Amino acid sequence: MNHALPALLILATSLAACTSMAPKSSYTQDSLPDAVKVPAGNVVAMETRAKGELTYECKDKANMPGQVEWTFVGPKADLMDRAGKAVGKYYGPPATWEAMDGSKVSGAQVAVAPSGPGDIPYQLVKANPAMGSGAMTGTTYIQRVALQGGAAPAAGCTPETRGQRTVVMYQGDYIFWKAA
Repeated sequence: MNHALPALLILATSLAACTSMAPKSSYTQDSLPDAVKVPAGNVVAMETRAKGELTYECKDKANMPGQVEWTFVGPKADLMDRAGKAVGKYYGPPATWEAMDGSKVSGAQVAVAPSGPGDIPYQLVKANPAMGSGAMTGTTYIQRVALQGGAAPAAGCTPETRGQRTVVMYQGDYIFWKAA
């Protein structure tokens, strides 16, 4: 009688159970405002965490002579996967998400919704066709969630400081979606 056979069957069964329990995306949009939810027919393709900075410039308010405000200039952030491994970067203008494989995507803002005090808003972006082939190929939507910081300063922009720039640190998740 071959005693190795039962041990091999147990090992094979155990390995099969492990592969069937491969981690799937646990991301859910349930707690997000409806305005920034991705439409049905799309699935999560990649989840990233961005850490970086947002630049603002003190500029004249449109159609309001003599008044100034902090105006968004552009982002610069590193994108990491859930394990903390670098997978790309986010920069602009225009807002561009670029994977390490060189594929990149930009898009048009569809909606924003308030997040927490001092945090930039949630955002939903409809992706343009990707440039290059790779991780960004087929991206339909990009969702900005789980935000910390990044809001324009509450003070410091005056007519005397017009033209000055300031950098604000932020962190957030960018969820990339593809058609199902």
